[in-house]
Amino acid sequence: MSPVRHPVGNGVTRTWTQLLWGDAAALPGWQKRLRLPARMLHAIVRDLLAGRLTLQAMSLVYTTLLSLVPLLAVSFSVLKGFGVHNQLEPMLLQALHPLGADAQEIAERLINYVDNTNVRVLGAVGLAVLLWSVLSLISKIEQVFNMTWRVARQRPLAERFSRYLSVLLVGPVLLFSAVAASASLRNYSVVQRLADIAPLGWLLQGAERLVPLVLITLAFAFAYNFVPNTRVRFAPSLVGAAVAGVLWLMAGDLFGQFMAGSTRYAAIYSGLAILILFMIWLYIAWIIVLVGANIAFYAQYPEYLMSRDRDFRLSNRLRERLALLLMQAVVRRHYSGADAVDDETLAHDLGMPLTNVRNQVELLTDAGYLVATASDPPRYVPAQAPERVKVRALLRHVRRFGEDQSATPSLPTGAPVAQLETCLQQAMDDALGEMSLKDLAAEAAPATNIASHTVARGA
Repeated sequence: MSPVRHPVGNGVTRTWTQLLWGDAAALPGWQKRLRLPARMLHAIVRDLLAGRLTLQAMSLVYTTLLSLVPLLAVSFSVLKGFGVHNQLEPMLLQALHPLGADAQEIAERLINYVDNTNVRVLGAVGLAVLLWSVLSLISKIEQVFNMTWRVARQRPLAERFSRYLSVLLVGPVLLFSAVAASASLRNYSVVQRLADIAPLGWLLQGAERLVPLVLITLAFAFAYNFVPNTRVRFAPSLVGAAVAGVLWLMAGDLFGQFMAGSTRYAAIYSGLAILILFMIWLYIAWIIVLVGANIAFYAQYPEYLMSRDRDFRLSNRLRERLALLLMQAVVRRHYSGADAVDDETLAHDLGMPLTNVRNQVELLTDAGYLVATASDPPRYVPAQAPERVKVRALLRHVRRFGEDQSATPSLPTGAPVAQLETCLQQAMDDALGEMSLKDLAAEAAPATNIASHTVARGA
């Protein structure tokens, strides 16, 4: 029996595949404009289905539950210094609004826990544990954001400590100021008079609905810029924050409707129903935050959208080509008198993911072909005179990368294999001849240079 075919579904799949990975020249104009958003949507769904974002969200939920009361206690202490600590509960109610009627009970319980946390009674050890619980939450968020931005290095301990303290001290004040501003705007007599005028009243109602979205978007944009240990441009972070803000409000409304009809869950789980639903909302909230962070990352580095997989894997041929292109770009800047270039600029110029460029730049730096300047971020210049460095020596280092850390040197090599490797290496050396990095950076075609050097060597 022949299988049943679905021409409509197959047609949609072919159209979607063509839009994502087909030849861009063959696409209509409107599909070309949709290609980048479609690839970003594909990347976000791919990361969600792979389980990376869900695992990170679950980890953050666990850390949040452990650190929530200490975080509120520290925020309560900061707000108390400004005489506005009584506004902590309204802020909690606004954050827990999707939980419906249970939000009031959860907020009251958390406030009672905070009130019972007497810093004077805790002592030095208790205060240290309290601060450690709060700092561990911020540190966990930084680790997750660093993974999103493909950053392997953490900040120095002193810098992390100063940043975390600034978040703890400034964050509650900014949050209270934003909430208070949006709440007090409606209380001014001028605003109330303007609201009575029909056209202005409609505009004020629309603006009032936009205020929560604007505040949430700014808060997310601040987190995406401040937390990761890398340079995040404002425009990409604002794009991710705006999408996360819209998703946050939509999820809040949907979850509120779900809570309105969740009386049967209370009958099943009894007193644990509030805690379970609270954990579910925390999980959804962290998923939204991480989705926004990934959108900001892909908006800043669209080169990562050129691959169907999360990480772009280079073949041996592409690794050699990337090394030659990097050295060519750096040496050309060296001879033209232009400023040195950093790895992010190199990645954008070559249209390659930043991770692959950084790995290759690190290889060339360790091999002694590039040297980093003391600027922040570091820029790269030739470590040696380019006219003295042979291209064949550079390619030999690239081809042997990783042999010291792998089992390759211990592989048995018989006489035929060893002879073949020697012939291949000799053929490459003969083809490249005495070609230097200066010749590689010349404007003439590389093939012409290679041919001339080969002839010169044969002569």
